[in-house]
Amino acid sequence: MAEPAARAEAGHTDIHADRGLLRILPGSVKPYALLARWDRPIGWWLLLLPGLWAIALAAPAGGLPDIGLMVLFLVGAIAMRGFGCTINDLADRHYDARVERTRGRPIPSGQVTPRQALLFLVPQGLIGLVVLLMLPVPAIVIGLASVLLIVPYPFMKRITYWPQAWLGLTFNWAALVGWAAASGAHDLPTMLPGLLLYAGGIFWTLGYDTIYAHQDREDDLMVGVKSTALALGRRTKPAVAVFYAIFWLFTVAAGLSAGFGVGWVLAMAFTGSHLLWQVRRLDIDDPAMCLRLFKSNRDLGLVLLATIILARHALGGGLLPGGLGG
Repeated sequence: MAEPAARAEAGHTDIHADRGLLRILPGSVKPYALLARWDRPIGWWLLLLPGLWAIALAAPAGGLPDIGLMVLFLVGAIAMRGFGCTINDLADRHYDARVERTRGRPIPSGQVTPRQALLFLVPQGLIGLVVLLMLPVPAIVIGLASVLLIVPYPFMKRITYWPQAWLGLTFNWAALVGWAAASGAHDLPTMLPGLLLYAGGIFWTLGYDTIYAHQDREDDLMVGVKSTALALGRRTKPAVAVFYAIFWLFTVAAGLSAGFGVGWVLAMAFTGSHLLWQVRRLDIDDPAMCLRLFKSNRDLGLVLLATIILARHALGGGLLPGGLGG
């Protein structure tokens, strides 16, 4: 892997102040937008997609998912991703100042003070809360419980070599909220498809964030924080293959439990092929490739979402008798 300075010269940095929406924002607002990672939408995509899968899976046979609910989840994902990133940067500000990729972030660079960052948590949290309160009561209760995962996450890298597992628990919580909101489920038996999606998503995140962590493994060693990239080392490729296989199996099981037949297994070949492509291309010594593969999980999530929507439509429309519908 390249030295930190060389990676910085190659554009290996967190800061993209002239990207997308940030180009038109006033200078006084831009540091807060960077703190919330509005320049890097991949984070809220990965937070949002498990919720969209659950909403689509809960749609009536032959019907389409609740678009209004999906929009609510989009707003909530952007707000809560920013909330989580703000907490993370507050907790990590001293570490970030020592790492080439992160030293330009708003807090370690002095653009935003810790007090200002704490105040910025308030509007982001309120937006997330308003979105949550628009959902059915079971979904509200489940959603509120996610705070117990969000707040401790930044500290996991100090405690365990598996902070990516905690991130998986946190980032896929929307699968539980989405299933409860869209299906009306309120107890464990009726939550089964959502629980299976959630379990699978944990391993999906464990895979893609291990890939992402290989960009920072030398810096992590230097500052003394832990990651699965350090724990797995040269065993990363087979480990990611196992994580992705478990994700695929749980997702297949979620569809079967929601009423899809054996044709669903065949439909999941599209998702499986993308996962296989990631594993085959993975080179842990190539930071650019690691970042590319990490970002490709948005496309994987959209492929899976389209597969669920088409499968649900086929189930009710009789397009594939004896197939997806059993």
